[in-house]
Amino acid sequence: MNIRSTLRHATVVGVMVMLTSTSVTGIAYADTARDKNFPVNTFIGTQDDGNTFPGAVAPFGMIQLSPIGEHYSGWRYTDPKIRGFGHSFLSGAGCWEQGGQLSVLPVTGSIKSGGNFDTSKAGSFDQKVYGSNYSHDGEVGQAGYFKVRLTDYGGITAETTALTRAGAERYTFHESTETGHVLVNIGQANERHSVVGSHLQVIDDHTVEGKIVTRSFCGGAQYTTWFRMEFDHAFRTHGIWNESGGTEASMQLSQQGDSKPHGAWFSFDLKSDKAVTAISAISHVDAEGARQNLRAEGKLNGKLRSFDNMRKQAQDDWNKELSSVRIEGANPDDRIVFYTALYHALLQPLTGNDTDGRYRGYDDVIHKVDKAANYYEFFSLWDTYRAQNQLIALLRPTRARDIADSILKIQEQAGWLPRWGYANFESNVMTGDPVTPFLVDLWRYGALAGKEKAAYAALRQNAFDVPSFKLRSEGRAGNPQYLRDGFVQYDKGFRAKGMDVDPHHGGSATLEYAVADGALSYMAEALGERGDATLLRQRAQNWRKLWDKDAIDKELGFKGFPRPRLENGAWYTELQGHYNPRAEQGFHEGTAWQYQWLVPQDTQALFAAMGGRESATKRLDAFFAFDEIEKNDYQAVRKDWVVGPYSYYNQYRYNPNNEPDLHAPWMYTLAGQPWKTTTVLRAAETLFSNAPNGVTGNDDLGTMSAWYIFSSLGIYPWMPGSGQFLLHAPKFSRVDLDLGNGKTLSIESKAAARTPIRYIHQAQWQGKPLTRVWLSWEQIQGGGKLSLDLSSDDRAKSWGSSLQALPPGALDK
Repeated sequence: MNIRSTLRHATVVGVMVMLTSTSVTGIAYADTARDKNFPVNTFIGTQDDGNTFPGAVAPFGMIQLSPIGEHYSGWRYTDPKIRGFGHSFLSGAGCWEQGGQLSVLPVTGSIKSGGNFDTSKAGSFDQKVYGSNYSHDGEVGQAGYFKVRLTDYGGITAETTALTRAGAERYTFHESTETGHVLVNIGQANERHSVVGSHLQVIDDHTVEGKIVTRSFCGGAQYTTWFRMEFDHAFRTHGIWNESGGTEASMQLSQQGDSKPHGAWFSFDLKSDKAVTAISAISHVDAEGARQNLRAEGKLNGKLRSFDNMRKQAQDDWNKELSSVRIEGANPDDRIVFYTALYHALLQPLTGNDTDGRYRGYDDVIHKVDKAANYYEFFSLWDTYRAQNQLIALLRPTRARDIADSILKIQEQAGWLPRWGYANFESNVMTGDPVTPFLVDLWRYGALAGKEKAAYAALRQNAFDVPSFKLRSEGRAGNPQYLRDGFVQYDKGFRAKGMDVDPHHGGSATLEYAVADGALSYMAEALGERGDATLLRQRAQNWRKLWDKDAIDKELGFKGFPRPRLENGAWYTELQGHYNPRAEQGFHEGTAWQYQWLVPQDTQALFAAMGGRESATKRLDAFFAFDEIEKNDYQAVRKDWVVGPYSYYNQYRYNPNNEPDLHAPWMYTLAGQPWKTTTVLRAAETLFSNAPNGVTGNDDLGTMSAWYIFSSLGIYPWMPGSGQFLLHAPKFSRVDLDLGNGKTLSIESKAAARTPIRYIHQAQWQGKPLTRVWLSWEQIQGGGKLSLDLSSDDRAKSWGSSLQALPPGALDK
């Protein structure tokens, strides 16, 4: 289901109400003076498995305060009830995870020590039962601020805001309410019941502390979150509960086992003040870490900060972050979509260290970072290496350096580089070798200055070896056969340490390894490791080992596709005795049709294998349903591309929901038809809208949002390690990017417009004609002005069409 939204302007301060179809009813979006120029709608991506969350969070923040519902990610826009307001979320993750942990909900009624509170719903201490109905009318989701009205319990307004390690929630009860309660549930978290164990203790008449041990992310390893919560005025009474019932006024430590209701209630006298504010802080180190984080960010001069004071700082911080990219020529809807994408791209990875610099490492030992640095955690590298990593490096070079250093610290502590690092353990989720292109790009962008040799040693270990079974990390599990025979075998019975393992997806793993080898060859050459560089360039051609020149799509007639091989080297063949390149076998979240383009290191050779650039272009036209896009792109992408958020298989078309073919639109550029890249991008951008389903599929920790940003800007990072950015027509007439180093990159495009689609006719860099279709990292990082003349005239289709206009390939030596 895809919904096109409209906007209605009202009131002097410019409140915008987004109207949607009756299946997803209206969101209120308040465009205040603080975020007027850089508006964010945090509800974008909260429907149709975008898996974002609408609540408050700081840039790269450790804590997130957002509603919990019944959806596996923690929240979906159409969830029927709010079970509580959680304090830990990941944005756009594609697998169930903690989805809240600490869950807080305001209620009214009489608490019964037997284990129930007496309300019209006859509730119990189970958040599935006591959860409240709510209204989307008047709901607000901005960067750093969230507000919703709970319609049960007499009507309660809930608000949240957040700084990096501490957040605030304010609950304003109905004017007739004289006694209100706040329920703190630490035993249930999200729908998948990922809590292993928990405990809490009431410290005094303002404060509760505790910890939650969580089994997270696709059933991964356990990790612990400590929390401290302080209320702005004393509670009159309190009690604790577990599955056996409630106990009033207990100050004893309360513990509970696996995913059972467990928590505390706090009762407040509301005769003179209808609002109750709680300030919370968390830590992955220990209880003292949570206390220090609350003191540092939740208090001023030893006293709790007010909700409004914290909200102002949170929104001022976001305004500073978002204002580093300024766009012109966008309508109100486009501005909201763009800045929401930027917002989502700047949420991850999460800050992992407490205010004193301590963090829990992958060896489960407490370490400490330098005062000026931060340690980061939660690395969805299979996703983020393709766009989000490069965007952070471009806009936030200091953070990029800390991120690169955090990856190296993981290797030091765990004994191996991560693939999907969750909290302080390796989840082994996804396949391939994503850490290599991720870290090599950061090296290329200068984020590893002074640590190049240590980084290369870690990357070489990963590329030339496999971890021992004593280590949790899986690394390149397919390396034994890959290093010997040049391909990863397709073997569903291969022993795995986690949910995913490379031989289970031997076809895609081989292609991912080859891209990683091509990326690492750049670094090896630059560091003087010429023997390694030569070998890595040879291995980067291993995509050829999977290329079956006789494999054919019988319906369309295209011949030559990547095809998985078995351990003995034989081609994989289906039970019917043939091979279908639209089938899923051997490829992770995709088919041979999607993965055939994953050869950025050797693109011209790939085109030759397809029969030449003209033949490759025809194949791209079929892949993108290009004729249909030219007729009606909005309709075509919804009919021909988007099947469903997780419908990766049995497809032969572009899949905008997923990462392996994110780069595919730029294959047109390398095939000599860059104008078609622009056409495809404008079509894909219609899938990003100012609506709850405005992200196509999982946002994957900001990856899809970062892709949208680059698509809108007119530049896209190409082959990892190359430092190349391919050019295309921007979506907006002007963009200014502050690069974090005192420099500004300006991209100006005359006659930019949505309809008709316009292509680059002429280009200038720093006032001089530019005939090539790319800029280097050094040019972009140094700042300057890219001027583009756009036209819908057919003459514009010739710009950048020659081989001389293309960047050198990774194997061009």
